[in-house]
Amino acid sequence: MILKSKNLIALFAALFLLLLGIQAYFMYKTYQVKEREIYRSVHNKLTQYTDNLEDRRGLKKASDESLQHIFIEYTDKKINKKDFLDLFEQNRKDNIDQLSNYVDKQFEKEGYKVAVRVEYLSIIFLPSNTNLLEKPIILFETRNKIVKPGISNTGNWQTSSKSTSDDDKKIIKNNSFRVKSQTDFEILNIKSIVFKELTLLFLCCIALLISVLVLYIFTVKNLIKQQKQVEILHTVVDNISHEFKTPIATLKIASKALKKDWNPEMLPLIERQISRLESLMQQLHKDETENEISEIQPEDWNFFIKDLAFTYPQIQFVLKNGISQQLPFDKNLMETIIKNLCENSVKYGSSIVEVHISSPQKKLEIKVSDNGQGIEKKELKNIFEKFYRIQSNNIHNTKGLGLGLYFVKKIIEKYNGKIEAESTIKEGTTFKITIPYEN
Repeated sequence: MILKSKNLIALFAALFLLLLGIQAYFMYKTYQVKEREIYRSVHNKLTQYTDNLEDRRGLKKASDESLQHIFIEYTDKKINKKDFLDLFEQNRKDNIDQLSNYVDKQFEKEGYKVAVRVEYLSIIFLPSNTNLLEKPIILFETRNKIVKPGISNTGNWQTSSKSTSDDDKKIIKNNSFRVKSQTDFEILNIKSIVFKELTLLFLCCIALLISVLVLYIFTVKNLIKQQKQVEILHTVVDNISHEFKTPIATLKIASKALKKDWNPEMLPLIERQISRLESLMQQLHKDETENEISEIQPEDWNFFIKDLAFTYPQIQFVLKNGISQQLPFDKNLMETIIKNLCENSVKYGSSIVEVHISSPQKKLEIKVSDNGQGIEKKELKNIFEKFYRIQSNNIHNTKGLGLGLYFVKKIIEKYNGKIEAESTIKEGTTFKITIPYEN
């Protein structure tokens, strides 16, 4: 079930990541579409105006000479390169305010910060196929400078004329030029504009993702909580099923003994085992009954060993009880500790089991020693794990589920105590328990 739950969590996480990716892709594409839409509107508003600027094909000069005439003069080397380029630079400066003011006014309402640039990429003198430009020159430009063009238009136009001599009027030269121009547009605050217009959509997408994530976390928490409840239920059932074995076995032996011969001493033993069974039954219904704890009395330790001795008559149990007062521990839990440790000794071939109980300096100390087969050192670190069993070459005839020592440690941890195990092969094992308490 745990593996299945982990698979479901992994699937849920994968689907959430997929949804996150889809949402991110959707928002990215929506951003691109909106950006193109805004650029398209800017382009449509400005294209005709920038085309008219270029169509004038004239540069401001003292004599208002035509652009064609300037090309010819430069080709004929009547003006040098510096003067030629200065004409374009001067034209850019003369028109920058007019162009900037026009563009700013067009998009004042929308709040767009638009940059425009018109430049000549090349001017080819066709008869010789010579490019008059070494690099592009800017013809018109706004005060806002282009950083990365959002959209660009390219255009080609051609101008031609014929030169004649002043004497005989004969055609002496064909002057043809092909000009390639490019107009760039950029909205410098495009990101803030798009995000502003798509804020509601983005917030809805983010809210959806957060809702799914919260639902996912809530579901996982509930699943973990249910798993813990199931684990607790299994632990309780395992514990009680394990604890049922001893009183039932003792009652069976007592019943057989009574059939053979009447013995008044059997009655207290039967009563103790019946009380233990009732206590285990109450654990199954602890949510329906009051949580009453029966604190352990000094004589209870004797009864624990007496019952074990009756159940396992072939084993010699030796008890040294140094307790003379009532202790603030649950009687049933202490009985579980003693009986599980002693039965564990019996399981692994012990013939003598010694139990020492004392309470020095507000501490309960329990020591259980046996002369059994012993446990290898590599096994000692694992013996308190749930369902763990010693390797087959060390196992005695008695079978088990590997729960006894696990429950012992859980009880000790509940009381903030500690347990230690020492063992020597073919000599025996000793368990030492220390549990602090206050009156």
